[in-house]
Amino acid sequence: MKRRYYSTLAVAGAAVMFGTTPALTSEYSPGSTTGPDAYFEQAGNGGYDAQHYDLKLKYDTATKLLTATADITVKTTQALESLSLDLRDLSVSAVRVNGVPATFVKTPPITTHGYREGGELIVTLPSPVRRHKTIELSIDYGGTMGQPRDNTNTRYGFVAFADGAFVANEAEGAATWYPVNDVIADKATYDFEITVPEGKTAVANGLLESQTTANGWTTFRWVAKDPMTAYLTTASIGDYDLTTQTGPNGLPIINAVDRKLTAAARNTTNASLARQPEIIAFLSSKFGPYPLEAAGAIVDNDSVGYALETQTRPIYSGSAGLGTVVHELAHQWYGNSVSPTNWSDIWLNEGFAVYATWMWTEHTGGRTTQASFDAAYAAGPTSARWAVPVAAPGATEIFGDAVYQKGAMTLQALRVKIGEKDFWQLMRRWHQQNRYEDATTASFIAMAEKLSKQDLTNFFDVWLYTAGKPAAGSW
Repeated sequence: MKRRYYSTLAVAGAAVMFGTTPALTSEYSPGSTTGPDAYFEQAGNGGYDAQHYDLKLKYDTATKLLTATADITVKTTQALESLSLDLRDLSVSAVRVNGVPATFVKTPPITTHGYREGGELIVTLPSPVRRHKTIELSIDYGGTMGQPRDNTNTRYGFVAFADGAFVANEAEGAATWYPVNDVIADKATYDFEITVPEGKTAVANGLLESQTTANGWTTFRWVAKDPMTAYLTTASIGDYDLTTQTGPNGLPIINAVDRKLTAAARNTTNASLARQPEIIAFLSSKFGPYPLEAAGAIVDNDSVGYALETQTRPIYSGSAGLGTVVHELAHQWYGNSVSPTNWSDIWLNEGFAVYATWMWTEHTGGRTTQASFDAAYAAGPTSARWAVPVAAPGATEIFGDAVYQKGAMTLQALRVKIGEKDFWQLMRRWHQQNRYEDATTASFIAMAEKLSKQDLTNFFDVWLYTAGKPAAGSW
C-alpha cells in the first residue's frame, strides 16, 4: 500500500522507479518484472502499489486442486503499458483489466541460487495507463498444489497435505498460491473467500465475516482490514476447531486448533493459548496498545516444523509452546504492524521478538533480561551466533542465530547504553511512528540517537554491522 524504498532499474530501456513517483514522461513503459530487494531479486514488481486483494479460492483436499480468482486493486506509480505480478507454477486462464479482457504471458521460475524462484504473470494493459491511476485486475488461475521449498530448502508457501494445507509464506512464498507483488514494503488490505469440502475449516487473517455450507462445500469469508505484507497472509485448511477468547479492550482472539493433535501437543497448545490475553496485556504495557484488529492462532498437525507470525493469526506446526506464542505475538507489533523495508533488516522482526520472550521470562519470575543477555553472550567465538553481521546477514542467513540472538542482545546492550527512560520511549515511538508501514535499520538508529542525544555510531557498528563476538568494553 505504501512503499518507502526507492530503487531504479533499467527495464526495456526505460528508468523504472519504485516508491517515489518518477518524473512525468510522455512515453509509457513496461513495469519492472523484478523487485528492489537484493536478497530476492526475482520477487516484486515495479510501476504500481498494490492497494487491495480479494481472493476467491476453491480447494479440493482430495485432489489438491486449487481453482481461484484474484481481484486486485493497484495504483500506478509510473505511466504503464504493461505490469507484472509474481505467480509461481500455477496456470492462468484469463485476465481482465478494468473489466476488459487483456493479453498476458506467463513466465516460469528460474533456478539461480540453488532453488527455484520467480515466475511472473506479465499483463499487457488494453490501454496505456498514466501514473496515479487506479487499475482493477481480475485473474482466473489455478493448478495442483504441492510442497514448495524456499532458499533454505524448507517447505513454505501453500504446503499441501492429505488433510488440507499449511500456508506460511516467509520470505516470498505468497506467489505459490496467488498473483501478488511479493515484497515486504508493498502492504495492502485483503478479503479471503475460501471454499473447501464440507467438514474442513479454512482460516485466514483478520475476522471471520461469514460461513455458509451448500452442496457439500463450505465457504469461509475472512476480512483483513489492517494493511498487510504478502508473506504474512494465510489461507490454511484443515480439521480445525474454531474457538474464541477476548483480549484486552475487547480484542477478538480466534484460535483454530487441529483435532488430530496428539494428547500431549493439545495439552501444551491449550495451556499456551489460554494465556494469550495475559501475554497481549503484558506486551501492550511495554510496546503500546495492541496494533491490529484481531489475534489468535492456527495450530496444525503437520510436519513443516516451524511457526510464523502470520498477521493476526500466527501459525504453529505440531503444537504451540508458550515461548513461541510470546514470540509470535510480539511480532504483531514488530514485523507485522511495522515491517522491515528489506530482508537485510529482518533483525527488526526477530531480534525484537526474541527480546520479548526474554522480557516475558523475567515478568513471570524467570531470569532477567540481563541474565538472558549474559547467557547468549557466553557462546564461544566460533558460534554461528557471531558468524554474520546482524543487519547484513545474507539471504541464506536471515533465519540464522545471529539475527535472532545477537539481534536481541543488541536491544539489551542498547537499553544499558541509553538508559531505561530513553530505551522504552524508543521501543514505543518506533512502533507508533511506523505503524502499518515499513522501516529500516538506519531509521531505527537515527531515532535512538535523537532520543538519547548520543552518538551511537560505534555501538551499532559493533552490534549490527560487524561479524564476530563483540569484545567486552568495545561498545
